[in-house]
Order: sequence, then C-alpha cells, then structure tokens
Amino acid sequence: MTERKFSLKRKTNETNISLALNIDGEGISDIQTDVPFMTHMLDLFTKHGHFDLTVEGRGDVDIDGHHTTEDIGIVLGQALLEALGDKKGIKRYGNAFVPMDEALAQVTVDLSNRPHLVMNADFPKERVGDFDVELVHEFLWKLAIEARMNLHVNVHYGFNTHHMIEAVFKALGRALDEATQIDPRVKGVPSTKGML
Repeated sequence: MTERKFSLKRKTNETNISLALNIDGEGISDIQTDVPFMTHMLDLFTKHGHFDLTVEGRGDVDIDGHHTTEDIGIVLGQALLEALGDKKGIKRYGNAFVPMDEALAQVTVDLSNRPHLVMNADFPKERVGDFDVELVHEFLWKLAIEARMNLHVNVHYGFNTHHMIEAVFKALGRALDEATQIDPRVKGVPSTKGML
C-alpha cells in the first residue's frame, strides 16, 4: 500500500504553520503551538486516531489564538485530503461516541468531498483558561472545508467545558481512524457514482 502521509507549510502575515501527518501511524504526536489548549487537544486527537502528527504553529497570539487555531485547521485538513489520495478502498464513514467523565460527545464523518459541518454543542463557559471556546467551531469548520469532509459533532451532555471539548477531539480522532481505514472488500472508491 502507498504510504498515506503528507507534509506542508503555511506562512501568512498572521501565522507560520508546519505540519506532517501520517494516517497509518501509531498515535505519536509532536505538537508545539502557542495556543496551549489547542496543543493538548491535538495530542488527544492524534493518540485516539492512531495518526502520527507533527505540528509547529506560531501566530499573532498577542491579539488572540484565533488565527493560529484556524490555520492549523486549514493545514490539517489539506494534509488529510492529500494523504488520502484517490480514497480508493477506504471505509469513508466513521462514527465514534466518547465519554469524558460527565460529558458525552459523538462525531460522525463522511470523507465524501462534500464539505459540511453540523455542530450541536452547548458549552457552559466561553473560555477554558486563555482559550476562547468558539475557536473549537472555527477549527472544525476549517478542517471540514479543507479535508472536504462532512463532519457532524454532537455533544449530548456535560457541564465541564474542558471535558466536553476533550470528548469531541477524542471522538474526532476515533471517527477519522475508522473512516480512513482500508477495507479489502471495497473495490475502487466507496460510492455508487464511481467517484467521490
């Protein structure tokens, strides 16, 4: 099987992001960003998705973490799309429920080339430490667009915002792990159209 990995860089006036993704990894991460909560979430995503992921992300955090978080979503989505190649043989769909103490999150993905995000999450707090909670949506939206995937995120319940977001990122990793797996029964791409 062809190695499913991709590396790229994105440098703007606001951020400088370098990223390397190996879909068929072992859950090894080397995440260094100037948004500590995002670093933590990407570590969890990588571990539970069994990907190998290296990220170095710097941005204008003197303003806030928006640009860094957004651009990491963009670059990760682009890397995922490129690493998947023609998507022949993949399962395409993935679904995961993850509990984190009192919180329960569900993430469902379709690697369909039809980007969309539906997010149902009622986070009780606007911030976790210095992290602006609305950036979770921003990251996921950019990831979905650039990876060209249909992404549904549902936080069924919870009262600790950190736990709720952590459950989302773990579930995202697990759902993508399932969707990117090669199924030997799938001949070509998993679509009656003959293409994704």
